[in-house]
Formats: sequence, C-alpha cells, structure tokens
Amino acid sequence: MALLEVENLRAGYGSVPVLHGVSLSVDEGSNAVLLGLNGAGKSTTLMALAGLLPTTGGEIRYDGKPLTGTTGARVRAGIVLVPEGRHVFPALTVRQNLRLGAWTIRRDTRTVRGHLNEIYSIFPRLEERADQLAGTLSGGEQQMLAIGRGLMSSPRLLLIDEASLGLSPKLTEQVFAAVQLINERGVTVLMVEQNAGVLAQADTAFVMQQGRITMAGSGSETLEDDAVRAAYFGT
Repeated sequence: MALLEVENLRAGYGSVPVLHGVSLSVDEGSNAVLLGLNGAGKSTTLMALAGLLPTTGGEIRYDGKPLTGTTGARVRAGIVLVPEGRHVFPALTVRQNLRLGAWTIRRDTRTVRGHLNEIYSIFPRLEERADQLAGTLSGGEQQMLAIGRGLMSSPRLLLIDEASLGLSPKLTEQVFAAVQLINERGVTVLMVEQNAGVLAQADTAFVMQQGRITMAGSGSETLEDDAVRAAYFGT
C-alpha cells in the first residue's frame, strides 16, 4: 500500500518553475530512490514534501490523505527530512545534536533515551563520540549524525537528501548500509541521490531530469538500464 503518493506536483522559486508535473508513489516499508544529476529538481521535490517550499500545483497524499500543513505538523505526522549538507550544530555535542531531533517528544525522557539507544545501535560511532563536539567530526560521522538526528522523532517516512555528498566510497558504502538497516527496521525511506550505486539496495527507483520523472521501476531494473548506465557510469 502506498504511504506517499505524488501527482502532477509543480513547484519552484519565485517566478522560476522547477518541478513540471512530478508523479511518484512510495509503498509503506519500501526503500525508494530518486536519482538525478545536479539541477534535476530532486532537492526541490523533497523540500516540497517536507513543507519547506510551497507548491503551485498537483497533490501530495500521505497515508491516503491530502498532505498539508507546516513543516512542524508534518514532522509530528511522521515525515522527517535529512537535508543536504548535514547542517549539524558544530558547537554542540553529538548527544545534544541528537536530542534536538527529539524536540517534539522532549518531555518523554524514557522514550528519548530509548531512541538514543536505537540510534547508537545503528551508528556505534556516534555512541563513541557522544560527548564530542559535532564540529570536530569527520564528514562521514556528521552524515551519520544528521541521519540519526532525523530518526530521533521516530519517523514513518524518512526523506534523505544526498547522503553520499562529499564522502569517500568507503564511507558512502557505510552510510548506504545504515540506511538499508533503518529501512529493514520499518522506516519507509525516500533517498535523493546522484550516486547510482544506491540503486542496488532500492526497492523502487525514479529517475528525474529537468523537473520531470523520466523513468520509474525497480532498483535492479533501473541499474541495468542502458541510458542510466551511460549517464551515471559512463558505460
């Protein structure tokens, strides 16, 4: 059953349109990828879904109902965005950054503690660095922290924007493996990526070009598509 349904979505910045009728569907419990090169409209799509950018047309449905309301309301409904660029708070510790992600449930200390332990089980490095300032972490560790912070509110749908950006191949592999584990624990995931290697673990994949979805299928089918391989692997 679809948790997220997007039909003919249009959005942009001021008078500049970016999304030209985007339609996609993400099943509950699935690991979906929105693949595209720079400027394709991927981040704009996630911002619209998260309520950070007003739409100019189309419809977004979440759990069968029209999705409206502020970003805060969407977080409370279970939709959380992990933004491109990580955006950790460098002068706060790892633990403090994680606790900020639990702001909506901050008074429930037992639940917050349980969520922290869950995050540490996915990212043991964060537990090792719990009292370290976030600004002193490596790029890969900061990405783990950004994802962990997003998980602290116990999302039903996790939107992840360019998790591999600026990471080495080894760290990218570790982050992708962690996202797969998060999905296996019941969180529906929609990842935006330029790294086509993530298709190997995707249940569903969408390819975006110039603000439009140009291809949709399983991750494995998309990975083997000649046009995708030529664009992303040079083969």
